[in-house]
Order: sequence, then C-alpha cells, then structure tokens
Amino acid sequence: MRKKLLITGALIVVFVGAYAIGGGGKTKESANQTVPNIKQLVNDYSAGKLEAKSASITSSKLTVTAENNNKTTYSLPEDEFFVSIAPYVNKTHPCATHSLTGCQGEMEKEKFNVTITDADGKVVIKDVFETFDNGFIDFWLPRDQKFHVQIEQGGKSSESDISTFEGDNTCISTMKLT
Repeated sequence: MRKKLLITGALIVVFVGAYAIGGGGKTKESANQTVPNIKQLVNDYSAGKLEAKSASITSSKLTVTAENNNKTTYSLPEDEFFVSIAPYVNKTHPCATHSLTGCQGEMEKEKFNVTITDADGKVVIKDVFETFDNGFIDFWLPRDQKFHVQIEQGGKSSESDISTFEGDNTCISTMKLT
C-alpha cells in the first residue's frame, strides 16, 4: 500500500510539474532572456521562417507570444537599434512598434536602393535590399543617433529622418515613393 501511495504521489508531482512548465493553459511572461544571436531570431520571424501567435519588437526588447499564449521577452543589443521600413506607393498603415508577424507592407519581394547616413553625413548603409514577404526591410543601426534614410526604386524615391533613441519607433511605414 505504501509503495502504491509513493508511486501515485510521484505521478501527481510529475503531472503538476509538467502542467506548470507547460504553462498550465494560462498566459505567463518569462524572465527577460538573451539568445546567442538575437539578430538571427528577429530575421527568422521577419522572413517567416519561424511562426508565433505574435512577435513584436520595441526599442529594447523582442516579445514573442506562442500559440499557447506564453510570452517570452528577449533583450536587444545595448549598442544596436532595430528598425523596419516599408516603402510604399499607394497604401500603408500607421505603426510605431513593429510586429514581425503582423505588419504588412505594400511592396513585397521588391528591390530598393537604400542609403542611410548619420548626423555628420557619413554613410552608414548603402546597398540594394529586397523586402521580405511582409513588404519590409530590416536594419540594425547604432543606438542613440539620428539618421537620414533615402530609398529609391525605378526613378521614385523617398527620404526621411529617423532616430534610434529609447522609445523611438521600430516601424517606419511613412516612406512614400514619389
């Protein structure tokens, strides 16, 4: 009888532990975590290689909500700022905090000439970039600075000033090509 009670008790502990670890069907937020390559994780959500109920990125953290509503937050690099830009011609959406799994830009899988300069006029980025299936181009820029962004395609262009300070927008959906 005693052996049966010990086995039953052990099974209950295992079941309760598994239920708690699995989230118990409730929303929970894990402690802030860092991963070996946060940039790759962000890229994989942007490119649709990883799926989640939602994944959004602020100036300081990536928050991923799994299908079971468990939330995990990851700290972003202290010296780099993430920003995603969706150039457009006809339609856009208002946005401040980029949703890697929800924001949708107009111009999917299209190539653009992008030049980003710092406040001193030094070129930080100058290259051809292709938007993801979501119509956005992702960039990692130095934190706590101001930048000038120029995007060109097929004789149309757009220019905008952005900054990478705490609380600044990570979603730029206002660059209309004219």
